[in-house]
Formats: sequence, C-alpha cells, structure tokens
Amino acid sequence: MPVQVHTIVSEPFEENSYLVWRDGSSDAFVVDPGFQPELILEAMKANELSLVAIICTHGHCDHIAGNAALKQAYPHAPIIIGSGDAPMLTDPLRNMSAVFGCPITSPPADRVVSEGEVITVAGIPLDVFAIPGHSAGHVVYVLRQSAPTLVFGGDVLFRGSIGRTDFPGGSFTELKAHIERVLWALPDNSVVYPGHGPVTTVGHEKRTNPFLV
Repeated sequence: MPVQVHTIVSEPFEENSYLVWRDGSSDAFVVDPGFQPELILEAMKANELSLVAIICTHGHCDHIAGNAALKQAYPHAPIIIGSGDAPMLTDPLRNMSAVFGCPITSPPADRVVSEGEVITVAGIPLDVFAIPGHSAGHVVYVLRQSAPTLVFGGDVLFRGSIGRTDFPGGSFTELKAHIERVLWALPDNSVVYPGHGPVTTVGHEKRTNPFLV
C-alpha cells in the first residue's frame, strides 16, 4: 500500500507530527499534533488534504497540544488514543503541561484503543500495540500493508536512544521489555517514525542502540 508520510516539526520540544495519506486519496490522518498545529493545517492545504482522524501515541503535552485546534477545524475527525493515556488529554497535571507552566487541555478522546485492535483510518489499516514505559498507556501504530512496514512510534524508540522513563508512569524495565517484544519482532527494514529526531529502522536499533543492545 503506497502511502505518503509528511513530517512537521513543532517547537519548543522539536516534536514530530506526521501527516499520512494514501497515494491518490485526499483523506489524511495526523499522528501526535504538537504545539504548532498551524503548520499541519498549512501542509494539509498545500497537499489538498482533508483530516479524517487525530491519532495520539500517548498523552504528554507535546504530542497533544494541537488537538484542540485541529478538532476545531475538523470537528468530525475523531481523537484516538490508547485507553491508558486517555485521561491525560483533559488533565494538565497528568499530561505534564502544568509542570512546564503552559497548561494544555485537549478535547477528550472520541475513541480509545488497546493492543490487538486494528483500526482503519483514511483507508489505512493500523495494528495497535501497547509499549508502556515512557507513559503507562503508550501505544504504537504499525502499518504492515506497506513495503517496508511503517511504525508510528511516539516516544518509545529513537535513533540511538529511547523515551525517557523518569516521568510518572515511566519504567525502563517495561519499556525495554516491550520494545523487544513488539518492535524486535518486526522485519529489520521496518521504518520507525519517532516522536523526536530522525527516522530509523528496527534493524539499525537492534544492532546499535546503546540502551538496548
């Protein structure tokens, strides 16, 4: 399944949002809207796209800050997040925005998902996997019907690093175990689109990631 993935980097945390759509379609979904949703809206206009879903890997503020603006622009686009992190959307203490002095409140989830589900958004099927450890309810979304496999991984696995585990609900032991359980089971050429920094592959991180080798 040929798809387009457009990266938008939002300040101040250099957080990656991803605009995703099938070739030949105008329907798109966004993964983890950051603090500059206007950049997402501009990219959608430039590519003549319509937003059909707002997908969140987890509930930390830098990954949900754009939800409200996008929901206002596209009220029929559901906000989708893992069931464990859904309460963080509407709670500035839980989503850590209050800690940074910029309280963020997202609209509540329209749909919560759990491991084992397959959701189809913009005609694209995504397998849902739970990878706790950065946040307690963190999920990743895997597109198997592409070559190579694509992973929208949030703050789980970075190029040469992993998500920090010192926030509430964090656990290095859990994060490492679930990366190995879920991601290491994917083909080595699977492309990981992380919440921060450049893309990487499962095989590269298996061989070289200092936190996991």
